[in-house]
Amino acid sequence: MRSSLAHSITCLLLSCLALSTPPVLAEDTAGSIEIELNKLESQANACRPYLVFDNKTDTGFESLGLELVLFDQDGFILKRFGLEAGPLAAGKTSVKLFEIADLSCDTLGRILLNAVTACTDASGPVDGCLARMRTSSRLPVDFFK
Repeated sequence: MRSSLAHSITCLLLSCLALSTPPVLAEDTAGSIEIELNKLESQANACRPYLVFDNKTDTGFESLGLELVLFDQDGFILKRFGLEAGPLAAGKTSVKLFEIADLSCDTLGRILLNAVTACTDASGPVDGCLARMRTSSRLPVDFFK
């Protein structure tokens, strides 16, 4: 009887501990917006990056303004660049391309996602958009935040 009571108390304590401990979210990708630098295309006096957006949230974004900082291969800042990536449908992958004037793709070394300048859905502004973003690159050019 004594071991049965001790076992019951132990189970009860472990159950309470499990209920009071919040789940650990090391890298929550279920609610993320993944942005991949997929391709750089040279144009006359311009560079055209192709970005793949994978909206893994249940939010459709009407506006998603991003500020990028472009670095050369030696780490020097080349340019600050703003772009509008919206609209992004909920749960959908889409490709967006942008033209960056007066820039050769060959000079790029890294691209920093510096800030989110706009993030809205049908109800208005959405908080925490930068924290939801995950960046990656298929190219030797690093894309980071």
